[in-house]
Amino acid sequence: MIAPLRLRGLGLLAWAAAFAAATPVGAQRTARLPVDRIVAVVGIRPILASQLEERLVFKQSQGLQLPTDSAGREAVKREVLRQMVDEELLVQQAERDTAIKVTDQEVQDAVERSVQEVRSHYPSEQEFQNQVRLGFGTVETWRRLLAENQRRQILQQRLLEGLQQKGKLKPIAPSDAQMREYWEANKGQLPKRPAVVSFRQIVITSQPDSAARARALQLADSLLAELRRSADFASVARRFSSDSVSAAQGGELGWFRRGQMVKGFEEAAFSLRPGELSPVVETAFGFHIIQVERVQPAEIQARQILIAPVISVAQVERARHSADSVHHALAAGAAFDALARRYADENEPKLAETVPIAQLPAPYQHLLAADSATGLKPLLQLETGPRPKFAVVEITKRLPEGDLAFDDVKDRIRANLSQDLAVQHYLDLVRRQTYVDIRF
Repeated sequence: MIAPLRLRGLGLLAWAAAFAAATPVGAQRTARLPVDRIVAVVGIRPILASQLEERLVFKQSQGLQLPTDSAGREAVKREVLRQMVDEELLVQQAERDTAIKVTDQEVQDAVERSVQEVRSHYPSEQEFQNQVRLGFGTVETWRRLLAENQRRQILQQRLLEGLQQKGKLKPIAPSDAQMREYWEANKGQLPKRPAVVSFRQIVITSQPDSAARARALQLADSLLAELRRSADFASVARRFSSDSVSAAQGGELGWFRRGQMVKGFEEAAFSLRPGELSPVVETAFGFHIIQVERVQPAEIQARQILIAPVISVAQVERARHSADSVHHALAAGAAFDALARRYADENEPKLAETVPIAQLPAPYQHLLAADSATGLKPLLQLETGPRPKFAVVEITKRLPEGDLAFDDVKDRIRANLSQDLAVQHYLDLVRRQTYVDIRF
């Protein structure tokens, strides 16, 4: 049985949140651990019995049921210890890689987010502090443990991401037997399958005319010139940017990785050095001015000013007319792929497979609530804002809520196991080069 490796570390956030429902945790831990001892050594670092017990308590707070017989309990402890050894091997490899950096600021930011999340589970500050003290003695001790946990998680994540980018962590296809074994071991923990739908669509987006595009480009060029003359980026973004969400934050987009932004934006952003301004970059959304603020392996923190051309009423009607034409053509038997190549917005998905209906945007939910049949649906307007979009949607499959079957999740199991097998293969190589002594 291959147990998927999950890079969540000790999970002190979830553990502390669980105190609300399991107040005696701290007392149980104290009673179990009158004397500490070493249960494993990885390199020159020990793993203590107290750390193993803490991990078991955390897993129980997540729903793990310890067997009642001693042999079963020992088997669970051995498996949990194996996972802790694997995590320590990854941390030590990351610490040896001089290209992997974890700053105190990003660790502290993560800790603050965790503290605020846990605090939200309690009605008062005093109750929150009392519950944390039950498990950790003081809030300060808990925060230190959180900081170390966050640092270890970031190290592991960046190590694996770097290995993937270098082609040293290639997925390994699991066998049918491994997939079935994983399914049998985990199916009892799976929730009900939500109501899902599969569909294909052609989304047609309203486009600006040439005059509106020229005016937007002229404004973007003039703003870039002002920024190069030392104008304040945040002030300019708040005043002119068409992206209302980032504009309110002075253009801040936060941290993002490759694959999260549209292609042209991403290429420009990842070519910049901290503090550097991009030239005006055109995408389907309009004209962008980008400034990178900070850089880390595989991700950057940046801000933008977006100047979106104004879409006239005539251009909106033109897009609607195109969508109507596509709808009529599909209804008459025209080939979907040919129409999609000609009309579809390349930034919108054409296929959706077994998507939970509750996770779809509101227009899709309203459409599906009124009509449960498969087939071609009436033209759907997706946005009513400055750049309306129209979708020609054909429902290919729809399933009500029910129990998950193997076929519902086999693709997800295959993806998870293929990555887990790759990580385990890497760990096997590392283990041969590292002193590991299990003293359980």
